[in-house]
Amino acid sequence: MARGKIQIKKIENQTNRQVTYSKRRNGLFKKANELTVLCDAKVSIVMISSTGKLHEFISPSITTKQLFDLYQKTIGVDIWTTHYEKMQEQLRKLKDVNRNLRKEIRQRMGESLNDLNYEQLEELTENVDNSLKLIRERKYKVIGNQIETYRKKVRNVEEIHRNLLLEFDARQEDPYGGLVEQEGGYNSVLGFPTGGHHILALGLQPNNNHHHHLHSGGGSDITTFALG
Repeated sequence: MARGKIQIKKIENQTNRQVTYSKRRNGLFKKANELTVLCDAKVSIVMISSTGKLHEFISPSITTKQLFDLYQKTIGVDIWTTHYEKMQEQLRKLKDVNRNLRKEIRQRMGESLNDLNYEQLEELTENVDNSLKLIRERKYKVIGNQIETYRKKVRNVEEIHRNLLLEFDARQEDPYGGLVEQEGGYNSVLGFPTGGHHILALGLQPNNNHHHHLHSGGGSDITTFALG
């Protein structure tokens, strides 16, 4: 079957466009290789796809630079010299900028001032004053931020100190408050699991002088019974 004619225009479908590019690129490289082998031609092909990928072919018997040198010799144009001159011009400009910057730095350090006239000295003085002003502003800003940070740390430490003082005062007022609140009550605190027959009994010694001691302020005799 005869192959259908393809209209030469941009393929809108991206997938079809990539497939067509890959097939025709390989076909083009194949033809270039055939020309190299059959005709001993020096062939170089450089291709960049729509996605930015580089594909190239060059005859095995020559390098890229040799091919460009042969191209220059054939058409009589020295593209390397032109490129080299542009690079040299760019280098001269960069050297001038570097030299001027170094000179300005020396002048700001108080050196190389003999070549300056009065107006230039006035301008240099103004630039130095503006630079010092800017440095002071940045320095004060940094110091201010550091002071604010330290103040926050001090406030935090003071808050912790106040809380500790409040807790200490509370314990001084009620040193056993925490014990009474424990499970088991007062008997548990004393070490008695049950209260009845283990509680210490106190009583008055029965004698005839009991009332006399009470009224005279001498105190009463106390009998201590052993724990049961």
